[in-house]
Amino acid sequence: MKYQKKSEAFTIFLILASMFIAALVASNLIFQKFFYWNPFGLFRFELSVGILPYPITFLITDIISEIYGKKKANQVVIAGIFASLFSMIIILIANYMPAIENSPVNNNLFTKVFGLSPIAVLASMMAYLFAQFIDIRIFHFWKQKTKGKHLWLRNNFSTFSSQFIDTLTVITLMCTFKVLPWSMFTGLLISGVLFKIITALLDTPVLYFIVYLFRSRFNLKVGEEIKLING
Repeated sequence: MKYQKKSEAFTIFLILASMFIAALVASNLIFQKFFYWNPFGLFRFELSVGILPYPITFLITDIISEIYGKKKANQVVIAGIFASLFSMIIILIANYMPAIENSPVNNNLFTKVFGLSPIAVLASMMAYLFAQFIDIRIFHFWKQKTKGKHLWLRNNFSTFSSQFIDTLTVITLMCTFKVLPWSMFTGLLISGVLFKIITALLDTPVLYFIVYLFRSRFNLKVGEEIKLING
């Protein structure tokens, strides 16, 4: 691959990584608000708004895994961990700063919205770490087994497994440490898993389209990965 195209591929990788980190940090900032969704009256989903940007992170890691390889996908996951922890430290420091009298957001309101429970953040990070690494590992297991074919298979198998682990881990930890009541456990688990399965199925055509664009632009064969300038 020519240097110019490698440079372009690296720029796209940085954009994908930044989108991944932005979606992850946003999900950790907004998770305290819950909503319900009842499509066509078939099932009432009870969900945290933090779940809305979260499927994007799994779509992006699948794109990076398919195009740039397992190593780059793992690097983005680790970068996401550091970005999330760093953002939490900034919020904790901001929470301790006293608001002036005419501040539009006073101390109580800021704490209520952004004063995240350390246990909740820890639960989210642990669930995220387990789920993302499992997602990448399963994705590449099926990629090797199918010799780069059947993208839909590895995309959905990896996402279904990792999203279930993510949802189960974070809800269990939050209920165990009394961040959430156990009465919400079953409803949140079922709603979370079903919602993530639906989004995984819906993002499969998106993944195919993006991978097609990459292969067309960089002349990649099925299963071939881009080796970036910095390795």
